Amino acid sequence: MENKGENMEKQDENYKVPNLEKGIAVLEYLSIDSVGKNLQDIKRELDISQTTAYRILNTLVRLGYLIYNESTKCYKLSRKLLSLGYRSLHEHNLLEIVLPHLRNLRDQVKETACFGVLGDKKGIFIEQAQGYHTFRFILSPGKPFELHCSAPGKAIMAYLPESVRDYYLSQMEFVRYNARTIVTLEAYLKELEKVRKLGYAMDNEEELSGVVCIGAPIFNYTGSPCGAIWISGPKDRLTKEVVRFSAECIKETAQVISQELGYCLNQEK
Repeated sequence: MENKGENMEKQDENYKVPNLEKGIAVLEYLSIDSVGKNLQDIKRELDISQTTAYRILNTLVRLGYLIYNESTKCYKLSRKLLSLGYRSLHEHNLLEIVLPHLRNLRDQVKETACFGVLGDKKGIFIEQAQGYHTFRFILSPGKPFELHCSAPGKAIMAYLPESVRDYYLSQMEFVRYNARTIVTLEAYLKELEKVRKLGYAMDNEEELSGVVCIGAPIFNYTGSPCGAIWISGPKDRLTKEVVRFSAECIKETAQVISQELGYCLNQEK
């Protein structure tokens, strides 16, 4: 006699849509490569037939989710998926609230100012206001960022509810990029304490040598961090004095955004 669990599994199987699962797998696979992949790469990596892969790819191109490059014969994600992601940031029109303040912050510090949110395992870069210097950092929307060595990652993690923070800590790999990278849980937790004390976080060349980032969290009406803003620049430009000034500007900007999202300053963080 079949048990209840077996019956549920069979019912689940009956409601699966294999080609939909394969289409989502294609999107997820292409999301990790900004250059794109050709048909052979995709069918081999995802273990699907050439005919099925071709049909899925052409359908996604027709619907506007993929772009096909005739010269390289490669497929890559379009910005349509990003627009869907933006819509998920519906909380009080988060992006619309952040952008004007991001531009104001850029005008104050002259460096590129960025905005990102927490993803499944890493942070996700959403938008930027490009700096005024000839040499400046430009990121692609949707690009993931590490939580253990980035300023926005630390800024968000420092203020997450303990249960949520523990989930992300359990997923963290602590990849070492150079001698400055934090690679132990103990050191990372101490770093988060420091962030809470200062009110801002820093990436002091922990991922890219010669690059310094400063970030602060944005809070929503519940008092939880819903994202972070930050600036990035070469360490030669971001001297100690500049860092102090920029950190205050970032904290003030994050505070204004948070208030517009309904966060009260006297709420517990």
